[in-house]
Amino acid sequence: MKTELICVGTELLLGNILNTNAKYLAEKCAELGLSLYYQTVVGDNDARLAEMIKAAFERSDVVIFTGGLGPTSDDITKEVVSETFGLPLVYDEKAADDLTKRLKRLGVSITENNFKQAYVPEGSVVLYNHNGTAPGILIEKNGKIAILLPGPPKEMQPMFEEYCVPFFKECSGLEIDSVMVKLIGIGESSAASKIEDIIEKNTNPTVAPYAKQSQVHLRITARAESSEACRALIDPVLAEIKARLGEYIYTTDAEKDIEDVVYELLKEKNLTITTAESCTGGLLAGKIINVSGASDVYKEGFVTYSDEAKMKDLGVSKETLEKFSAVSSQCAEEMARGAAKAAGADVSVVTTGIAGPEGGSEENPVGTVYIGVYYDGQTMVKRYSFGNNRQMVRDAACVRALDMVRRAII
Repeated sequence: MKTELICVGTELLLGNILNTNAKYLAEKCAELGLSLYYQTVVGDNDARLAEMIKAAFERSDVVIFTGGLGPTSDDITKEVVSETFGLPLVYDEKAADDLTKRLKRLGVSITENNFKQAYVPEGSVVLYNHNGTAPGILIEKNGKIAILLPGPPKEMQPMFEEYCVPFFKECSGLEIDSVMVKLIGIGESSAASKIEDIIEKNTNPTVAPYAKQSQVHLRITARAESSEACRALIDPVLAEIKARLGEYIYTTDAEKDIEDVVYELLKEKNLTITTAESCTGGLLAGKIINVSGASDVYKEGFVTYSDEAKMKDLGVSKETLEKFSAVSSQCAEEMARGAAKAAGADVSVVTTGIAGPEGGSEENPVGTVYIGVYYDGQTMVKRYSFGNNRQMVRDAACVRALDMVRRAII
């Protein structure tokens, strides 16, 4: 089915809010085998929204809307879509009851305009909201499908999973299954070139590469009469991808990130870890600690931003700093050994570099980061160059640091 997204909200149009809904829904449409050809953002304006809706249904079978279902006068999506379909709005008792109970539970005073959300297009399927007050709506008429979802992601995403995923699977008459292959240490173009023939020759399952922050993801998606049949299609393709890209693959679980994999490795081998950070300034520790159960493996961390801190907390020698500087493989090596000793940890991972945008030299330009890992009596240091965007340098350094830990342990 030809599908498109219309995200409604002036705050999205002006860039005041990041449009994460479009990213989420685009990925879900790909998983479900929906042919997503257009995405539109439109402000809270009746005439422009009506114009967008008319254009969308002239070229698409399914239009998914997000936003504009709330209680205020600028929440207009439901009203404009209903008018487009020629459907009057009717009062839905359950939506009103759910709304009343939720607001009372939250201790929020109920005003008359709240009940604007309880009106739905006549004959539509109401998608009751278990995480907010505005219900979603599904309309099927004249061979066209409109799905209206609330704007807040914490409401929109569970609603889509609960109602829309089963609906589209039932429409297709097929099961749709996918596996996400996550890689670190190789760029999107390099990864794609190594499996170009696999991407080109496979139509079921399909293989689609996605570039992420310092990562590449490959989604393998199959359609068949059952989940088992989907897996039978996916497994040979997955095996071939592993044979070609295995050294870069850290997981095939879509729900896991690199910190989850590192935590599991540490837990499995009964190892503890510490971090010592200069340029990442605690971001690396935060990623590890963000994993539930991290206290089982994480000892303590050091943010040694100054040379004095590196000497005092980690035992880096003054001679090393004077001869090679803090941004050097020699410093990273001493930091790694010193951190493991200071924390009494089995593994240490350290970062030192120039995140920018100022600083840098001919030898170590902005974006240079040295990452060190100590494990089992051995220290490994690698030099990376991550560009000149400060936050991207810090984020990329954390991803590579965790991957170095993973590689060291396995």
